[in-house]
Amino acid sequence: MKTNSITILGAGLIGSLMAIYLRRQGLDVHIFDKRPDKRKASYSEEGRSINMALSHRGWKSLEQVGLKDKVLPLAIPMYGRKIHDEHGSTTFIPYGKANQAIYSISRGKFNQLLTEEADRLGAEIHFEYKCQEVDFRKQEITFETPQGLEKLQPQVIIGADGAYSALRMSMQKQIRFNYRQEYISHGYKELTIPATSEGEFAMDPNALHIWPRGKFMLIALPNPDKSFTCTLFLPFEGSKICFEKIKDEKDLETVFRAYFDDAYQLMPDLKTEFFKNPTSALINVECYPWVQGNSLLIGDASHAMVPFYGQGMNCGFEDCYILNQMIEKLGTNSWDLIFEKFQKKRKPDTDAICQLAMENFIEMRDSVADPKFQLRKKIEAKLHDLYPKEWIPLYTMVTFSDMSYAEAYALGKLQEEIMDRVMADPLITENWNTLDYEDIINQMETAKAV
Repeated sequence: MKTNSITILGAGLIGSLMAIYLRRQGLDVHIFDKRPDKRKASYSEEGRSINMALSHRGWKSLEQVGLKDKVLPLAIPMYGRKIHDEHGSTTFIPYGKANQAIYSISRGKFNQLLTEEADRLGAEIHFEYKCQEVDFRKQEITFETPQGLEKLQPQVIIGADGAYSALRMSMQKQIRFNYRQEYISHGYKELTIPATSEGEFAMDPNALHIWPRGKFMLIALPNPDKSFTCTLFLPFEGSKICFEKIKDEKDLETVFRAYFDDAYQLMPDLKTEFFKNPTSALINVECYPWVQGNSLLIGDASHAMVPFYGQGMNCGFEDCYILNQMIEKLGTNSWDLIFEKFQKKRKPDTDAICQLAMENFIEMRDSVADPKFQLRKKIEAKLHDLYPKEWIPLYTMVTFSDMSYAEAYALGKLQEEIMDRVMADPLITENWNTLDYEDIINQMETAKAV
């Protein structure tokens, strides 16, 4: 391996896309991943993956490297949330304007496409290389491999090795490294709604389905094979309905029949999958600095977030897009300068989206079922229709625009204060269509000017 090479730790979605960007700049790239090569082995992460929701920031990053057309056949557009109540009735809440959608995509096939593209462009990919530690004084990585320990000294190290990053663990041993992780009280389990006996979708394929039940929920995202990947979010313990209390098939059937009966009727393999698939944890990670000399953390390694805004992958892809822009602008003679500028620009944004993801968990499991919440969304949509530049809903700013997450978060808080006042009107349900919408916009403009 050349001494001026770039080592990327992690051949996941972010590491593979970063390698594609760097290879397109003609740089010497090596990817190291602790897992076996999925293309050759029967290695599987089945039961551990929440389907990805690909939106504007992700598509923008893929388009930049010419991959949009290759990815589109793997993705299914979802134009809004379909809310299922306990009686099986549904309500549709659009995500944005009529043509705006987020796209359901399976992690496994998507990851394989990106890894193969990195390989095709000339990145060297080394599987079953587990990073043991990084010595930043020597810029030396020690790997555990099937052949024993191996030491390498690349010019640059980029850690795209996820929420449990080995590069970050080495950084944590340095002085003045801030680190905070938070596990939420809920875990998740992957389940399936298969295609019908006629080979069709069992539900509307162009929506993200949610069964919100206050302290817990079920979601379902469509797949090209006409199945849905479902994810059950429950507290681990300490609640009336929690993973700890579902001990056998009878307990499971009781919970599903009581709270998710319409989904239960479509899940013939529920009992097998529930007890076979692992219950996984959800983690939020914040740390700083992301840089140590010529080493940098990106994606979940620097800002893992809970999945409730559908931005984890999109944010990681935007990391790649922005880092690539900086390399193009500043060249490759001063990696530490590039990395310093990158973290300074990106940290406020990743802090904002991590916070939004935590807040959206409460909205998804609880608020979306509330008629007042649905009315609030209608009022915001009307404001956006009447004043498309002056009022952009928070979800639209985050999901369908390039606006920085930090700016979207700040504007979202101003909107929230104004909408709280609007919704406090006891007659809002009857009067929402005849509100003084211009006055609401004036309030927003005044709030922005302060």
